[in-house]
Amino acid sequence: MTTDVKARNKEVIEEVLAAYPEKSAKKRVKHLNVHEEGKPDCGVKSNIKSLPGVMTIRGCAYAGSKGVVWGPIKDMIHISHGPVGCGQYSWASRRNYFIGVTGVNAFGTMQFTSDFQEKDIVFGGDKKLDKLMDEVEALFPLNNGLSVQSECPIGLIGDDIEAVSKKKAKQINKTIVPVRCEGFRGVSQSLGHHIANDAVRDWVLEGSAAKTREFEGTPYDVAIIGDYNIGGDAWSSRILLEEMGLRVIAQWSGDGTLKEMEATPKAKLNLIHCYRSMNYISRYMEEKYGIPWHEYNFFGPTKIAESLRAIAAHFDDKIMEGAERVIAKYQPLTDAVIAKYKSRLEGKTVMLYVGGLRPRHVVGAYEDLGMEIAGTGYEFGHNDDYQRTTHYVKDGTLIYDDVTAFELEKFVEKVKPDLVGSGIKEKYVFQKMGVPFRQMHSWDYSGPYHGYDGFAIFARDMDMAINSPVWSKTKAPWKS
Repeated sequence: MTTDVKARNKEVIEEVLAAYPEKSAKKRVKHLNVHEEGKPDCGVKSNIKSLPGVMTIRGCAYAGSKGVVWGPIKDMIHISHGPVGCGQYSWASRRNYFIGVTGVNAFGTMQFTSDFQEKDIVFGGDKKLDKLMDEVEALFPLNNGLSVQSECPIGLIGDDIEAVSKKKAKQINKTIVPVRCEGFRGVSQSLGHHIANDAVRDWVLEGSAAKTREFEGTPYDVAIIGDYNIGGDAWSSRILLEEMGLRVIAQWSGDGTLKEMEATPKAKLNLIHCYRSMNYISRYMEEKYGIPWHEYNFFGPTKIAESLRAIAAHFDDKIMEGAERVIAKYQPLTDAVIAKYKSRLEGKTVMLYVGGLRPRHVVGAYEDLGMEIAGTGYEFGHNDDYQRTTHYVKDGTLIYDDVTAFELEKFVEKVKPDLVGSGIKEKYVFQKMGVPFRQMHSWDYSGPYHGYDGFAIFARDMDMAINSPVWSKTKAPWKS
């Protein structure tokens, strides 16, 4: 980026900070920066408690566990243990596609809650949870296990969900996983991911069911970890891996099952898409079972080709030849997509603000279309996420961690990007400002965006968003 752009971005940060009281400005200045090429990270603090009094876009630990890691496991019933509100808010809110019959052998789009009332807060909810498990087992006998997702009151009143789960697991002879993911834990949904990973470790991988696991392996077995199958993403990824000669023995959580989770320690390589949410369990399996893991990126043809070759390097010549064959097979599709859309999108600027892996992983897909990233940041990223981001962004890129609603609006107002990619909370604010927007948490009801087929859909959606004639006829209400 030019010196003028870097200077403007620094001025924008100073202008935003000037609106805060002095104490607040001192805290927020640590989370905002302009990236300098060659630095080991993006120069921002992360994974710190949000500033009181401002609108953060983060979620809670319960959201990280139930909404992200556990919720998409389709053949288990996930009980939201606590008041109805948390379960209702997290119910079917992510587009985790799955194959199955709802209510028979798939339960991800159903809500199960213990529906805490005042008397449960006073007298405890252990008996209610026990009864709920009996009802669930009677109504949905084909479930393969249960998880108990704790909401805030459970930790506050001290319900013993572990004891109830152990007792009931023996009675029904199924895996029951208690997850201490009360929303107040940690500073964001990120701790919920970690807690959920620990629950997978303790109650699935090291549980009694896993110890009696029968499995016939091959030298080419891999597991997809941290792909939640938003709009069918995991399916698009799986197609490429299988076409190059690998065997996917597990994918979780999207369209995942308990048996797949149990089989994962038999994999020869764990492939992580969302590093932030699943690196914990992958590191554990590397230490415990000696399974290496690799973070891959299937957004856009450049990163897909890089990832396929890096994955193949873990195997033999057969798989490396398979990777080249897959890349060559889809090159005509890639060329056609770029020929159709690049002339319409080249030079357009994008500001991103999302969670998980997207603030860095989607950068390459935009660049394949000739677009530029003007700013990016994470809702709940850690320092290692920002270290990884340096490999994707250019010098002078605006970086913002746990950006407040006020800051993001001001940044968009001053930088004037051609497109904003963020979440549902931000969508309508920016559309009312007359700024093209794509919901980059769940693809705005589109997708998949992973893989070569996904890139074609991604390019089409970005073109529709930016080049729609509606924006020339839209004016922010406060400017009328």
